[in-house]
Amino acid sequence: MKPTVFLGGGRITTALIAGLRLANYKKPILVHDRHPEKLRKLSRDFPAVAETDLRRAVQQAGMLVVAVRPDSVFDLLSKIGRLQRPVLAVSLAAGIPLALLRARLGSPVQWARAMPSPACRSGHGLTAVTFPRSSAKQVRARVKSFFATVGAVLEIPESQFDAFTVTYSCSHGYHALATLARAGQRLGLDRRTARTAAAHALADGILSWRQSKVSLEHLLQEAATPGGIAATTMASMDKAGYARAVERGLQAGLKKAKANAKLG
Repeated sequence: MKPTVFLGGGRITTALIAGLRLANYKKPILVHDRHPEKLRKLSRDFPAVAETDLRRAVQQAGMLVVAVRPDSVFDLLSKIGRLQRPVLAVSLAAGIPLALLRARLGSPVQWARAMPSPACRSGHGLTAVTFPRSSAKQVRARVKSFFATVGAVLEIPESQFDAFTVTYSCSHGYHALATLARAGQRLGLDRRTARTAAAHALADGILSWRQSKVSLEHLLQEAATPGGIAATTMASMDKAGYARAVERGLQAGLKKAKANAKLG
């Protein structure tokens, strides 16, 4: 049984392996990273084999998961060189399009892109995947099955990939939680109570929407009685530029993702 090989032992690799372990993933996992301390930690914390030699790692791969920063992708692929055997490679690098990836490593390599959430460590991930038009059904099914081990999977066109990347990040929730809790503290709540209240406002409200068949618009109306406290709060936030700030943040992230495409 050929191992799933991760090139890069950073945060998303750690989160994915944690989720795979939680789901009793059966295939062996091998990780290559240029930093020995990362490999030692992964080997200590997870059922993962460390491989310091890049070529040996690639030669063993049944599936090759490229999990390095976008500005390191092309240097890594150059070090690998042209491969002579079929292998399935999945890039997790934000903004690097399939056309540039497919120009590397040689024609036997079948590429896909995936954008998994760090929430995959608990089995609650969401992963977007995209493929070249020529990808066989078996390839698509294999990639989707792998990421479905750690959460929901959504196949989207590559043209939507950057927009998805800047929209789906758990950082939005964490940032909103921290901001709302700090505001509650400034109103007089202690830190624990403020975080509990903010977490309910965000997480439990959204969970209720996801588990019900009630529309988001209806829930908004239900939670914010006209002229009431919630409605007054939301109206003031909108007037202060809340919606504009969110859109500007996504636009900045999208610009960064498109800049990554020029690295090659």
